[in-house]
Amino acid sequence: MAAATFAIKVSGLSKTFRKGAKALNSVSVSLKRGEMVALIGASGSGKSTLLRHIGGLAEADRCDGVATVDVLGQTVQCAGRITRNIRHIRSELGFVFQQFNLVGRLSVLTNVLLGGLGNMPSWRGNLGLFSRAEKVAAMEALARVGMESYATQRASTLSGGQQQRAAIARTLVQKARVLLADEPIASLDPASSVRVMDMLKAINEEDGITVLVSLHQVDYAIRYCPRTIAMRDGRVVYDGPSTALTPDFLTELYGAESDELMLGRRAQPEELAPVFDRPRLAVAGAL
Repeated sequence: MAAATFAIKVSGLSKTFRKGAKALNSVSVSLKRGEMVALIGASGSGKSTLLRHIGGLAEADRCDGVATVDVLGQTVQCAGRITRNIRHIRSELGFVFQQFNLVGRLSVLTNVLLGGLGNMPSWRGNLGLFSRAEKVAAMEALARVGMESYATQRASTLSGGQQQRAAIARTLVQKARVLLADEPIASLDPASSVRVMDMLKAINEEDGITVLVSLHQVDYAIRYCPRTIAMRDGRVVYDGPSTALTPDFLTELYGAESDELMLGRRAQPEELAPVFDRPRLAVAGAL
């Protein structure tokens, strides 16, 4: 299959930390465009390290050209060297982190507008000069995640679930074609976790955005992602249908560590109405 068919393609990736600890050990994975895939594993399995390498935030071990990371047919890094074109690639690659990465002193709207920095002249972004059209797009993104009424509020005043929803709106403004979500619900309560996962699923299905989401809770992987990649000790130990992740199979893969993955918080769909069932706001008058 041609490389351009893949949204993400990782081949032979290894990362060695100090004292010889292998965070990644010859990892090879690929995601087709439009997939939503879960990445699971106990603490220290290599999930976050893999996401950072896919996004060009960390360099792999130097080698003889075997290890490569490609996103949307473009090389992110090869043989432990990040490409010079990484800024352009990152403009199409959205990140959602466990700690949200919002600027607390800025308004929610401004934080969302920052998602568009890669698509405007740097001088305008540095001065915070956003056009009316950009503000309308940001308000529409906030409306999609049910956060339009918080637009003028400081980000630091939001709850964890609200901050994560604002972070997702930021990736919509960015117009990312691939989204990497690193433990996006790890610090959230069950109801907020369902809301955030519903949103990730909706933008995957409605916008065709490829989503790779790292999860600590296997039940969310089964519920939202048709496919799961399981990691242990820096290696891929399973890559296949999420429905195969039964307690017995997880015990076979992880042994005693499987308990950590099966302690997922099982919020039920009926606990809240999906955010996307609400009508879209007419946002032009809000600016």
